Amino acid sequence: MVLRSLGDTICYHKSGVSQDQPELVLVHHRMAFVSVSLFAVRVLQMLLPVEKASHLLPEPMSAALFLVSLDMPVSLEYPNIHEAVVAYLEQLNSENYSIYKQTAEAVYSIECTCNFLSDVGKEGEKNLLELVELADQALRSFSYHQHFPLIKEMICMCSKICKSAQASPLLQGESQKVFLRMLSHPLLQVKIETYNCCLEITKECLGVYNVTKPVSSLCNGIHFLLHPKVLYEISAFGIQEPKNEVNAAAKAILLYLLQGRLMMTAVTWNKFIESLCPVIPVLQGYADTEDPLGNSILLLTKGNPEAGEGALPCTTRLKSMLRLLFVRKPLVRSLALKLLACHLTREEGADTKRPLIDARILSRVTNLFIVKKPIELTLDDRRELIIRLETVEKVYKIFTSDDIDLVLRKSAAEQLAVIMQDIKMHAVVKKLHLVDTIIEYLNECVGQDGELIECLILPSLTLFRKVLCADPVMRLALSQQASLLTLLFRVSLIFHENCAVVTEVGALFCLLLFDEVSRMDMWSVNPSNKPSSPSVFSLPVSVFRRYHLPVRVVGHHAVSPYSIVLPLSTDCLALKPVSDMLRIAWNLSWYHGSENLLKQMNSESKIQEFSDTLQLTTEDTLTLKMTHTASGLKDCLHSIVEAAAHREVRAAVTRMSFYLLNDRLSLKGGSGPFGVTLKSLSWHTTLNRFLQVLPACTEDEKLLIDIIHFLNKLLKEQRKNSSVELLNWLLELLLRHSPNPLLDLLVLTESQAREETDDIQTAVRQQLQKELIALFNTLLLSFMAVTDRKCLELFYVFQTQLSLKLLQCLRVTDAPHFYGLPSLERTLRGMAHLTASPGWSSHSPLTKPFEICVKYLSGLLEVITSFYVERGGNAMSFMGKGVTKNTVLCLLHLSHEMMAQAQSSEWMSLWFLPLGSHSEGHATPQGLAWLIPLWVDRDPEVRFTSLGLGSALTTLETGCVALANSCQNISGGLWGTVVNILLDQSECSMVRREAAFILQNLLVIPMPSVIIKDYTWQGPCVHDEDSGLSLIGKPALQALLYHCHFYEHLNQMIKHCYLGRYTFDLNFSALDGTSEGSDLNGLDDSFKFWRAPSRMSNQDQDPSSLSTLETMVTPSSGSTEFPPFGPSSVSLPEASHDQFAAQVIGPHETASAQLPRDTSLPAPLPKQCVVTPPLLSAVCSLLDGLLVIAPGDTARAFRQARLIELLCSIMDATLLESCVQELKGPLPLSSPVEHTQAQVSFLLEYLSSLSRLLQSCLLVDPDLVIEDELLKPLVTNIIGVLTICTKDVLDVELISAFYHTWTHLFNLLATLLRKAATASLSSIMMGLAKHWATVIDMLCTCVSLSTTCPTLSTASLQFLSILLTEEAKRHLQDKNKTNSCHTPSMASLLDKTQENQKSLERLNEVILQCYEGKSSKDVLKRVAANTLMSLLAVSRRAQRQALKADLIDSCMEQMKHINAQLNLDSLRPGKATLKKQEDGFIKELSIAMQLLRNCLYQNEECKEAALESHLVPVLHSLWPWLLMDDSLMQIALQLLCVYTANFPNGCSSLCWSSYGQYPAQAAYRGAPSTSLMGCILKLASQMPLENTAVQQMVFMFLSNLALSHDCKGVIQKSNFLQNFLSLTLPKGGNKHLSNLTILWLKLLLNISFGEDGQQMILRLDGCLDLLTEMSKYKHKSSPYIPLLIFHNICFSPANKPKILANEKVISVLAACLESENQNVQRIGAAALWALIHNYQKAKMTLKNPSIKRRVDEAYSLAKKTFSNSEETPLNAYYLKCLENLVQLLNSY
Repeated sequence: MVLRSLGDTICYHKSGVSQDQPELVLVHHRMAFVSVSLFAVRVLQMLLPVEKASHLLPEPMSAALFLVSLDMPVSLEYPNIHEAVVAYLEQLNSENYSIYKQTAEAVYSIECTCNFLSDVGKEGEKNLLELVELADQALRSFSYHQHFPLIKEMICMCSKICKSAQASPLLQGESQKVFLRMLSHPLLQVKIETYNCCLEITKECLGVYNVTKPVSSLCNGIHFLLHPKVLYEISAFGIQEPKNEVNAAAKAILLYLLQGRLMMTAVTWNKFIESLCPVIPVLQGYADTEDPLGNSILLLTKGNPEAGEGALPCTTRLKSMLRLLFVRKPLVRSLALKLLACHLTREEGADTKRPLIDARILSRVTNLFIVKKPIELTLDDRRELIIRLETVEKVYKIFTSDDIDLVLRKSAAEQLAVIMQDIKMHAVVKKLHLVDTIIEYLNECVGQDGELIECLILPSLTLFRKVLCADPVMRLALSQQASLLTLLFRVSLIFHENCAVVTEVGALFCLLLFDEVSRMDMWSVNPSNKPSSPSVFSLPVSVFRRYHLPVRVVGHHAVSPYSIVLPLSTDCLALKPVSDMLRIAWNLSWYHGSENLLKQMNSESKIQEFSDTLQLTTEDTLTLKMTHTASGLKDCLHSIVEAAAHREVRAAVTRMSFYLLNDRLSLKGGSGPFGVTLKSLSWHTTLNRFLQVLPACTEDEKLLIDIIHFLNKLLKEQRKNSSVELLNWLLELLLRHSPNPLLDLLVLTESQAREETDDIQTAVRQQLQKELIALFNTLLLSFMAVTDRKCLELFYVFQTQLSLKLLQCLRVTDAPHFYGLPSLERTLRGMAHLTASPGWSSHSPLTKPFEICVKYLSGLLEVITSFYVERGGNAMSFMGKGVTKNTVLCLLHLSHEMMAQAQSSEWMSLWFLPLGSHSEGHATPQGLAWLIPLWVDRDPEVRFTSLGLGSALTTLETGCVALANSCQNISGGLWGTVVNILLDQSECSMVRREAAFILQNLLVIPMPSVIIKDYTWQGPCVHDEDSGLSLIGKPALQALLYHCHFYEHLNQMIKHCYLGRYTFDLNFSALDGTSEGSDLNGLDDSFKFWRAPSRMSNQDQDPSSLSTLETMVTPSSGSTEFPPFGPSSVSLPEASHDQFAAQVIGPHETASAQLPRDTSLPAPLPKQCVVTPPLLSAVCSLLDGLLVIAPGDTARAFRQARLIELLCSIMDATLLESCVQELKGPLPLSSPVEHTQAQVSFLLEYLSSLSRLLQSCLLVDPDLVIEDELLKPLVTNIIGVLTICTKDVLDVELISAFYHTWTHLFNLLATLLRKAATASLSSIMMGLAKHWATVIDMLCTCVSLSTTCPTLSTASLQFLSILLTEEAKRHLQDKNKTNSCHTPSMASLLDKTQENQKSLERLNEVILQCYEGKSSKDVLKRVAANTLMSLLAVSRRAQRQALKADLIDSCMEQMKHINAQLNLDSLRPGKATLKKQEDGFIKELSIAMQLLRNCLYQNEECKEAALESHLVPVLHSLWPWLLMDDSLMQIALQLLCVYTANFPNGCSSLCWSSYGQYPAQAAYRGAPSTSLMGCILKLASQMPLENTAVQQMVFMFLSNLALSHDCKGVIQKSNFLQNFLSLTLPKGGNKHLSNLTILWLKLLLNISFGEDGQQMILRLDGCLDLLTEMSKYKHKSSPYIPLLIFHNICFSPANKPKILANEKVISVLAACLESENQNVQRIGAAALWALIHNYQKAKMTLKNPSIKRRVDEAYSLAKKTFSNSEETPLNAYYLKCLENLVQLLNSY
C-alpha cells in the first residue's frame, strides 16, 4: 500500500504539470517529485532486493520508476539513484525498460553529436580517430534532432582522412564505415544531404574549371569515394533509390567519376579503376547506348586493350563484354557480340578453332543466353552417403576412358551429373581432376575434329556447373582465366541451337562473371573470417533487376548492408517523457553541461543555433534549475534577498531544506551537491539579518523557527566533517553582546511572561525554544572533531554562556511543581548535552566554575526533590521519564566537572539532601539516600545513569563513606545492594556493569580485617542472626561473596555472553505487555553511541573511575595519546530504533537489597538478559581488584569456578577481524558503521580488561594461566588480535582503541614470558612464526608510534626485548640437551628468512630511530636501547643494519662527549667526585658500551669498524671514570672481552700508546698507563679487588689477550705474572682453590697455548712446583687446569729438559694414569707421550720401574675396558697414547 501510494505520488507530481500553472506550483511539483523519488528508491533499496521487484512492486511504482528513469536532470544530479531505478525497471517492465534503453542510446548519440560538432570546429591538431567514433555514434540520433549541418562536417572529415597519406589504415577503415552508414542511412533526408554533399565535393574536385591547372591535387578530395564498398553502395542502392534527389545525385557522382580521367592524376584514376573492378558486375546493369551514364559504362568496356595503364585489365574487360550478353537491352547485347567477335578473331590460333566467326552467326546469337527455362542452382547436402565412393570412381573411369564407346561414356557422365547433386561426392571427383578433364574435352570440342565428342559436352557442362557452384575457391580461380571464358563462349556458339547446352554455358558464365558480387562477406562492414557456406550461391537483388539471367539463385542485399537501425521508433518519440528527455539532453550536450546551459538561459543575448523543436520550454528550464542543486540554491538565496514577505523567505528556506534532504537520501551527505555548492556561496550574509534581531511578531518567530530548523539539519549532516567557517559564523552570532536573540530567546523576559498570549503564539514560542535547544545540542556535538584553535576558543566561551542561560531556564519560577514538563525536559536535555564536555563551566569572566557547578547542582537536586523524592519515586510521580533520565545524566556529568573544578573533596556534602519534608522545622541530612531509589527505577536508562553517578561519586573515599552511610537502613547495606544488582540475571548488562564499577571502587579503599574504633571505612559488615557473630572488612567480604555464590554466578554470566551485534526477543507473550519493564520502546536513541569507557590517557586511570567517563566528551587534541571514544548517552541523536544487544532488556523486577538466604544457586529466570562484553570487561576489572585484596582466596575461587578458562574462551580474534573487514568495505545493506565500530570497541575493551586480569593472575599464581588447554588458544588469539590490519580503518577513536588494547596485550605477553617462560615460550614462538610477515609489519607500526603513542611503542619494545632474552636463556639451557624441542627461533626468523627482508630492515631501522631520536631522560630511549641490545645479540642481520646506520660511530661519539663532559664537570668547584648512580652520564655511558658490546658480538666486520673508530683509545680516555664505578668497569671489560675474542687486530690495538688529559682528582686508584693494556694489568695486580665480578671480567679479558703475541709481550715486560707466585694455597681441611687462583690458572692455560707463553711460565721460579701443589686441590668448574698446563708445556722440545728435571711434575703426570677420572688419565697419557716423543733423555728417565709399571697396567686395563674404542674418538686417542708409551719404553 505504501509503495503504491509512493508511485501514485511520483506520477502525480510528474504528470500534473502544465504550462499554464503558476511558477510556484511548478516549483512545488518539481521539488516534491525529486524528493519523493529519492525517498522511494531508498525505501526500495532497503526493503526489496532487485531480483524480487517483479513479484512484489505494484503497477504505479513501475510507472513511477519509468518516469524517473527518463528524467534527465535527476540522472545527472543523482547518478547512483538513477542506476538503482534502472536496475528495478529492468526487472519490472521489459517494454518500459526497452524504451528507456533506446532513449538512453539516443541520448548518448546526441551527446556524441554535440561533442563532434564542438571538437571538429576547434583549431589545432585533432584526434581524428576519436572524431570518427563520435561521428559514428552521432548517426543514430538524426531521426530526432535532424541537425543537417552535421552531415557536411562528417563528409569533409572523411574526405580529409582519405586525402591524407599519413592516415593509418585503422583510421581510414573507421571513417569509411561512417561514410557508408551515411550513404545508407534509414532517414531519407540524411541520405539526400549525404549524396548532395558528395556530389558537391566531386564537382569541386573534378569540375571543368580545373583543366587549366597543370597537375591538380584537388582530385585527392574524392579518394573517400574510391573504394569498392562505397562504389557498390552507390551503384547497387543509390542509383536505384526511388527518390529522385538520391538517384540523380548518385548517377551524377558516377558520371563525374567515369568521365573524369582527364581531371584526375594517374594515381587517382588507377585507384578508381582498381576500386571499380569488383563493382563492374553491378554497374554494367545500367549500360545503355542512349543514357549518358550507361554510355560511359559501355565506353569503359569498349576501351582499347592496348591502351596500357589506366584501362581495364584484359580479363576484367573480357568478363565485362561477356556480362553485357545478359543485359536486358538488345542494343547493348548486339554491341557486346561485336566486341566479342573482335576478341575471338584476334585470339591466338583462331583459325584452328570452331566456329568461324561471321555475320551470319552473330545475327543468330543476339539473344543467345535469353532462355525461357532458367536453371535452379541448388545442390543437396545429405548427411549420409547413398552411393559408395568406389562406385563413383568406377563411373568416373568409364567416363574418362578412351577405350570405351562414347555412348557408354556419355551415360557415365550423365550418371556422374546425377551423383554430383550431392555435395559430399564432389571431393572424390576433384581428387581425380574432373575439372581439368572437362576443360580438356571442351578444348577438343572447339577443335577441327570436335564433332566426335560433342555428345559428351552437355553432361560435362552439367558436371562442371555443379562442381563450380559448390566451390567458391575454384570459382574465383577459374574466373580469372580468360582462355576458359573464351572457350565456354565458343562452345555456346557451336551449340547455339541446342538450348540445353547454351543454358548450361550461361549458368557457368553466371557463376564466373558474377563471382565478385556473390560474396556477401566482401561487402559487409566487418568481414568475417569464416567462409560462407559452399552450397549457397546468391546475387544482389540489383543484379536480378538489371540482368536477364539463365539461372535461379537466392538473392541478397535487398537493403544496404551498411544501413543502421535507429534506436527510437516514431511511436517512442511521440511519448512526452521521451521527447522531454531528448530535448533536455540536446541542450545539455550543446552547451556542455547544466551550468553553461543555465548561464545561457539567463543571458540576455540568445542566438538561435538549432531548430525550434530543440528549444527548451519554460517547464524544461524550471525543471533544470530546480533539480540542479547549485542553481537551485542560488535561486533560493536570491529569493530570500528579494523577498517582500515572510512567506517567500520561508518557502525559499524550505526549498533549501529539501536540497539538504535530497543529499541525505542520495547517500552523499556533506560531499553531495548541496554540501559542495553551499561552501561556494555566501549564504551566511543572506541569513544574517534574520538572526541578529529579536522577532517582533509571530510571523517573525515562525520565520526564525524555519531558519533555525534548517541550520540544525545542516549541522547534523555535516557533523562528521564540520565546516569551520560555518561553526565560526554561528559562534560569532551566539556571542554577540547586544542583542543576542538566539540566546536571549531561551528565557522569556518579564514583559513577555506577563503579556497575554493566545494558544497559537504560545505554541509558536514553545516551538521556537524547542528548535533553539535542538540547534544548541547539535552545535555542541559538532565540536567533537574540531581542531581549529579559534573555533575552539569561541566554543568554550559559548559553552559557559549557554550553561548560564540554561540555568535561567531551569529557574524560571520558584515552584518547580508548576514546570511545563515538555519545556523542562528540553531544558534538561540541553543541559545533558552541554555538561557532557569537560570544562564547560570554566570560561565565564564573572562567575567561578565551581560556583556554576554548585548552582547547577542545586537546581538539579531541586528537580529530583520536587518530582521524584517527595513523590515517592516513579511509583507516584507523573513526571515524564525524559525529565528523570536527563536530570540524572546531568548530575552524572556534573560530578565529573566538580571533581575537576573543586579545590578539595569537601564538596561531597553539597550532594546531600535533607531528611523528611520541608514542613519540618529541623531536617537532618540523609546524605545520598535520594540516589538509591533511582537504582530501582522502572526505566533501565535511569538505573544505568544513576548507578553511573554512584560509581562516579565512589571514586572518592568520602563518596564511598557517604553512600554506605545512606544505605544503612537497607537490608544488606550498600555492598549487598550492589552485589544483588550485579548478580541479577534479569537486569540489563549496562546496569549490572555500573554496579560492578561501584564494587570495584569500594574495593580500592583499604579495609580492615577486624573492627577498629573510629575507623572511617570498615568495608562490608555481615551479621549472623543465629550465632550472633559479626564480620567486617575482608572476612565479611569473603563471607558475602560465598553467601551470594558470587563466583558461581559469574560462571553462568560468562557462559551466557553474547558477542554479536544485535539480538531481539521475538517471543512476546500477552503477559509481557503489562510488565513494567517490558516496554522496549522505553529506550530512546540516547544510548545509540554508548561506547566502551574512555580509558585512553597517557597512563591507565584507576579502574574505579572508569565507569562514568564514557558519558563525557573530551575535545580531540593532537597531544593526547589516546583520544577518547566520544559521546555515549550524551549524543542524543534523532532517530535510531535498532539498539545494541547491551540495551535489549527483559522484564525488570525491583532488586531486593537484602542478602539472599538460600545456599544454592537460584533457578534461572525464564528470561535471562543478554550478557555483553562491556559487562564482562567490568567484571574482569572487579576480579582484578578482588585478586589484589585477597590473592590466595580469590585465586582458589578462580580455579574452582574455572573463571579464567571461561573468560579466555570468549576472546575471538576471528570475530574481531571480520568486523574490521566490514568497516573497511561496508556492504550496501550492512549495519550502520557506528554500530560495527561500537562492537569492535566493546571487544577491544574486553580484551584490555582481560589482559590486566591475566597479568595479575600471573603475578599471584601463574598456574592459573599456563595450562596447555588454556595457554595455546590464548596465545593464538592474542597474536591474531595483534596482527589485525587496521590500515584502512579511518575512525581515529577506533585506532586509538586498538593501540590501547595492543599495549595491554604486549604487556600480557611480556609478563607471561617473565613469569612462565618455560611453559609459554614455545607457544608464543610458534604463533609468531606462523604469522611472521604480519608480525614484523605490526611491530614496525607499533615501534614507530613513539611520538603519538609512546605506551604502545614501549610495550612492544619491552615484549621484543624480553622475548629475545628469554629465548637466549632457553638456547643456553638447551645447548647440551639432545632432545630439545624444534620450535622456530628468533635468530632463524630474523636472519634466515629472505621473504621479509625489507620489513626486518625497517624494524631495525625503526628501533634505531626510536633510540637515537629520544633524549637521554626519556624512558622510551632506555627501553629501545634494551631491545636493541637484545636484537643485536641475536641477529647478525641487525648487526649489519646497525653498522650501516653508523651505530658504532654514534656510540663512540657519545662516549667521547660524555668523557669531555665529565672532564669539564671535574674542573668545576663542588663537583670533584663523580655523581652517584642516578647521574645520567653513567646510564648513557653504560647503554652506549652495552650496545657496542652486543653489536660486536661474533661479528668481525663490526669489530673492524670499532677498530677504525678508535674504540680502545676512547675507553683508555674514560679509564679514570671507569675506575670510580664498578658497574661501568664491568660493562667496559665485557665490551673488551667481546671485542678481543677471535680478533687479533683488536688485541694488538690494546698495546698501543694513547694520550689524553686526565683529571688528577679522579685517579684515586692511579692514573692510566701509556696503554690500555697497562691499565688492565695494573687493575688485575691490585689484590684483592672489591668487586669479584670485576675481578673475574679482568682475568677473562686477560685470558683473551694471552692468545695474542703482542699482548703476551706486554705481560712479560710488566712482570705481571710474578703475582701468580704470591698466591696462597688453602689451609686446613679446605681442599678447594680460591676463585682468584682459578682465574690465574685459566690465564696461564691460555698463555701456555704458545711456545713463547710456555717459556714465560717456565721462567717464573717455582711456578712448576706451585702448579704441582695446585693440582692436588679440586675446583668444581675447572679441576684439571694445572694438568692441562703441564700437558701443553710437554709438547715443546725446548721445555722437556725442565719438565724432566722436576720430579714433582713427572710424578704428578705418572699418577694421572691411576686416576679414576678418564679425563685425567687421557691428559697424563698424552703429556707423557709428548714428553718422550723424539727425546731420548726422557725415555731414560721414564723407564723408572714405578712409571713403567703404571703405564703397563693402564694399557692392559684400557684394552680390556675399551674393546670398542674405535667408536669413541677420545678413548681411541687414550689407547693410542698408551700404546706408543709402551712401545717407546720397551724399545730400549
